[in-house]
Amino acid sequence: MTKDILVVDDEPDIRRLIVMHLERDGFRCRTAGTGLDALREAKAAAPDLVILDLMLPAIDGLEVCRRLRADGATAGVPIIMLTARADEVDRVVGLEIGADDYVVKPFSPKELVARVRAVLRRGQPAEPVRVLTAGPLTLDPARHAVTLDGRPLALTPKEFDLLQVLLESAGRVLSRERLLSHVWGYARADEIESRTVDVHVRRLRAKLGDFGSRIATVKAVGYRFEPE
Repeated sequence: MTKDILVVDDEPDIRRLIVMHLERDGFRCRTAGTGLDALREAKAAAPDLVILDLMLPAIDGLEVCRRLRADGATAGVPIIMLTARADEVDRVVGLEIGADDYVVKPFSPKELVARVRAVLRRGQPAEPVRVLTAGPLTLDPARHAVTLDGRPLALTPKEFDLLQVLLESAGRVLSRERLLSHVWGYARADEIESRTVDVHVRRLRAKLGDFGSRIATVKAVGYRFEPE
């Protein structure tokens, strides 16, 4: 089934460039030049993924991201941010509020398409996998659902993938580099990308409440999910 991508950028040339490469790769695209237009498009029909520029008129990309995550119809839609190289703080904030990945401008269109495919592929298991449990926590990859004490837990796609990898490797230390490879598809890490892991772990712990303490930090290495 053809995936529907919403491309949000206020520069027409960049929108056309992104759309040209995505459509050439078999995706269907919609576009928006402002944050308000993006929210209207997403409300009319939830896309399979949003490519979202941070620098937008009136309502910026961070606010668009917040509103998409707050709406039940779009809370689980993957978001890839487009950022300027100097926008390190905005990148971190974007990840804090629920963006799944980012691409720095100027970017390679081929890299962006590869990131889109990687994010979408992570949300679609190739084959049935077992339900993972840890005490009151249950993660069902086939249904893409998580419950804690029997209550559904709302996670972003990246938080879900991160929790799944941690549960599958319970008791073993996973380095930031390994998590970046398995969850984000990065071949190598820099300081900002390593911080991406820390941001998502912090958000995941917060959503898990007291149970979040089961995700242990291994100093200077990475993280480990503590089995019972």
